[in-house]
Amino acid sequence: MNETVNVKITSNENINYPIFIGDNLLSDIEYYLKTYVNADKYFIVTNKTIYKIYKKYLNIKNSKVLVLNDGEKYKNLDTYNKIINSAAKCNINRTDAFIAFGGGVIGDMTGFCASTYMRGIKFVQIPTTLLSQVDSSIGGKVGVNTNMGKNLIGNFYQPKLVLADISTLNTLDLRNLKTGLAEVIKYAFIQNSINNQQNINNLLFNYLQENKKHIYDLDKTTLINVVKNCCCLKRDVVIQDEKEKGLRAILNFGHTFGHVIENLTNYSKYTHGEAIVYGMKFALNLSYNIGLISQDYLNTSLNLINDYNLINKKLPKFKFSNIINTMQIDKKVEHNKLRFVLNNENFMVSIINDIDIDDIKNIYNLMIS
Repeated sequence: MNETVNVKITSNENINYPIFIGDNLLSDIEYYLKTYVNADKYFIVTNKTIYKIYKKYLNIKNSKVLVLNDGEKYKNLDTYNKIINSAAKCNINRTDAFIAFGGGVIGDMTGFCASTYMRGIKFVQIPTTLLSQVDSSIGGKVGVNTNMGKNLIGNFYQPKLVLADISTLNTLDLRNLKTGLAEVIKYAFIQNSINNQQNINNLLFNYLQENKKHIYDLDKTTLINVVKNCCCLKRDVVIQDEKEKGLRAILNFGHTFGHVIENLTNYSKYTHGEAIVYGMKFALNLSYNIGLISQDYLNTSLNLINDYNLINKKLPKFKFSNIINTMQIDKKVEHNKLRFVLNNENFMVSIINDIDIDDIKNIYNLMIS
């Protein structure tokens, strides 16, 4: 049961690409590349863990492979330079294409390199984690981190093709599966703020309540449904607001505080999804605290997050001034005002400007108590 989600951004006639979702798609990787990309040469960027597992699929005609170290801590300008210089040494030019083969870190960095190399060449996303299949491989956000914050250097640059093979999820450890599920659950909270939902068969929140066992059992049909639903939701946001001028910011639900956790722990203690779990809980409690949602809605929402048991680590105790300082350099800050994506009832969210620092402090103290 393979599925296709088409991304066509009418405001930019050059952006029209397919997302293929299915089982064992990697066996036909050369067919997809020839049909939908048709580059002269391919520069494949992956990491050591992925390369060890999927080396047989990367023996693509007219290709070169660069294998990087694993981890978010390598998502930086040093690695950017390594990718760019390696591509140049391989004589990659404007008729060629970059392929990101891996998770979100590989996808973000490779896409950013493709967007700047020779002022932009084609690139392909082949996401191998649940997190990258439902989120980072779609929509064209690419970039690298700095010591000051996450994705502070980046671009909007759409791929030519996304190939999401759910068989790759069989090789994920439980922790990395859960980090992807955090982003899946995020979509459930924002679903009704997104228009054009004709491709969504079930309300995602209910689907997740009913199918936890099937998801953790890696049932193929269930996983394809989950990935497709999330891709449709993100597609429907991106086609309305490609460069985050308004609606697309709702995709940052849970990310304002989540990015603080990642930054203040040097991207080493928590996975992205684990940080977003705490970010969503923070946003839900803040929403309740300022009167946007009821106690029942808060409890129902937290119950879904807790039922998936996505993280067992305690929230660190940070110096509060460091939390605020980190939030102030977040990309979502406008006019020096702290902005949060907060919950409304009925699986909707709003972007709220100028949140009171005392409210932030109260919620943080509640969560570490």
